[in-house]
Amino acid sequence: MSELEAAQLRTDIARDLRLDACRGIALWFVFLDHIPNNICSWLTMSHYGFSDTSEVFMFVSGVTCALAYGAVQRQYGWQVAVGHTLQRSWQIYVAFLMLIIAIVVVVYCRGDSALADLTNTRVVLEHAGAALAHAVILQYSPMNTDVLPTFVLFHLFFAPLLWLLIRAPHGTLAASFALYALVQLFGWNLPHWPTGGWYFNPLAWQFLVVLGAWWVIRGRKRLRWLLVSPAVVAVAIVYLLLALFVTLGWSIQPLGDAVPQFIANLIYPIDKSDLDPLRLLHFLAIAVLVARFVPEGWPGLANPILRSAIRCGESSLEVYCVSILMSLVGYILLKQTAGSIISQIAVSIAGVVTLVAFAAWLIRIRVGVRQHPSLF
Repeated sequence: MSELEAAQLRTDIARDLRLDACRGIALWFVFLDHIPNNICSWLTMSHYGFSDTSEVFMFVSGVTCALAYGAVQRQYGWQVAVGHTLQRSWQIYVAFLMLIIAIVVVVYCRGDSALADLTNTRVVLEHAGAALAHAVILQYSPMNTDVLPTFVLFHLFFAPLLWLLIRAPHGTLAASFALYALVQLFGWNLPHWPTGGWYFNPLAWQFLVVLGAWWVIRGRKRLRWLLVSPAVVAVAIVYLLLALFVTLGWSIQPLGDAVPQFIANLIYPIDKSDLDPLRLLHFLAIAVLVARFVPEGWPGLANPILRSAIRCGESSLEVYCVSILMSLVGYILLKQTAGSIISQIAVSIAGVVTLVAFAAWLIRIRVGVRQHPSLF
């Protein structure tokens, strides 16, 4: 490998702390949002625009996969790159099945029929064999685990996607968008059990993953002007403000009444499963502003709060699974304490602190493995 290639590899595998910070904050939001009727969920994205943390995870996943697997492919070849994608897909798959078992155990031990309905685990308790069989083939998922099967597929097929993006980046992005558009027109989805389709329709959400990977491979070099264009930044700000007005109207009635009926008829419902275009545009507007005003190496990333978010983002799969379990436990605790606002705040703070401590513990384990591999 030449010195130039080695330098490029070192550049690609170096972590962009902005990505880890975004994932870490998104993981905190996942925990807060997944506790029903939690006052602290007003700190998250979901109340202030059309998109939420799901779009962040999908796009950032495309970016990080292109950086990591692309670097592996250049240094070791396609065979090793494929091995890495399959290994990661397997890790997510195992985490998904383990998370299902953990959720079912918590619900069973609780013995709460309403909780079984809320978490969509009643079907497991009543038809365990059929439910687990469909979970194994990714056709069943309890509430709040829906995103993991979609990530299993994305990592499983990322190596072929990377190959296409390297050889025909614009054509691959165009084909991805065409599939996304066809989903919007015809409602294509994969079957889910016992009814319906996948909550995170991979035929639609793939576009954000492909877009993130395309940005790494070609887009950031060709479209850097987007990040400095005053017109693009202005349009993004205006769209975010309009989305804020409409979204707050869902919770604040006077604002809701101010939205003209013809506009409401035009935009509602804003579908999450198929990644509604309004959600996609909302995320892209946020991404433009973040990339414009938070440059790589931004000193604010050294802030203790953001450093804590970065730790969580570095172990996103493990922290995500723990956050789902903790949100379930937090909901159970709040039901036992009548769910006062003080209790909601206390549970929310304790949960986020626990996630940060868990992420720090995982990092210490990894450091120990690297320093003393013979002990593990």
